[in-house]
Amino acid sequence: MRMLIALAVMMLAVSPAHAGGFIDWLDEGSSRHDVDRADGDGAVLLTLEAGENEMYPKVSPDGKYLLVIAGKHGKPVISLRMLENGDPVHVVGDYDQQIPDSIAWHGNDEITFLSYRSDSLGLWRKPVTGGVLRTLDRRLDGELRTPLILDDESVIAVRLDTAADHGGGDRQHGEPLFTNWQVPGKHPSIARISGQGAEVELAAGVNPALSPDGTRIAFSMQEKHNWHLFMMNVDGSDLVQLTEGDHVDAQPAWSPDGRWLAFTSNRSVDGEEEEHHNNNWNIWLIGRDGRNLMRLTSDKARDGAPSIANNGKVYFHSDRHIERDDEQEHQVRGATSGFHIWSIELPAKVS
Repeated sequence: MRMLIALAVMMLAVSPAHAGGFIDWLDEGSSRHDVDRADGDGAVLLTLEAGENEMYPKVSPDGKYLLVIAGKHGKPVISLRMLENGDPVHVVGDYDQQIPDSIAWHGNDEITFLSYRSDSLGLWRKPVTGGVLRTLDRRLDGELRTPLILDDESVIAVRLDTAADHGGGDRQHGEPLFTNWQVPGKHPSIARISGQGAEVELAAGVNPALSPDGTRIAFSMQEKHNWHLFMMNVDGSDLVQLTEGDHVDAQPAWSPDGRWLAFTSNRSVDGEEEEHHNNNWNIWLIGRDGRNLMRLTSDKARDGAPSIANNGKVYFHSDRHIERDDEQEHQVRGATSGFHIWSIELPAKVS
């Protein structure tokens, strides 16, 4: 297998240059798929607010709550929602340009996120019900994304370095928010940072996800124009490739039992046209051993950022067309196009 070279990650607003674009994109509420829908895949709409986008769901370990990035009137916030019905509980935090690609659950009662609020980059903890902010006592430098705290208090994170061979073209408006595995002009790698600040590069890649037992990391790595899923130990050993092919596989998320990974992909199934393959994004599932690959969603919209709950459902964001019945059920009037949180049942053999 050839050495894989990763060129670029992206994520919701890391550098100040991207902050404005993220806010504008989230506030737009524009959907590319207001009319056409594929045959129903059984997905159910969970969150819907007029003129608002809800993205990047993260299910709490106990399966009670959901964190989402909600944007309305140019003011995105981190919103805590009830998992059972998507109802807002309260705002966990106002917009911080580092938060969207760094917020994560730390146990059932705390969230963690990166922020420059103390004039230097730090990894902060905050109770979801409100309370005092605390920071990990260590120095973090440069550009980091997607931090994961291990049991020994070391941190797994994506390190972004400037790519000397960057020659990427312009991106369409809105793409950076959905394709958070790409950042033009950056070379992404997954690093482990000890409590003393020592840093070791583990592999090229993005979108790291820590297994429930804290021993394995699933992530996406680039090869030319394609992205594939890989898995390794938290020290970088035992690297294995899970997916392959001429497509993008990204944003892996573990099942609570650690046996499955849900992910975002534009791969096709037999009989589908190439155009569909290149422009359609769905949620897929694969076993941690690289077997039993299956597609979960099949809408013509963009489905992404899956999160698996212990209730046998996968939660994801999508810019699917909103039916009138959904608007009435959620008692919403006004613009409803854009991204919202949906759920879909796992297959019986998985759940």
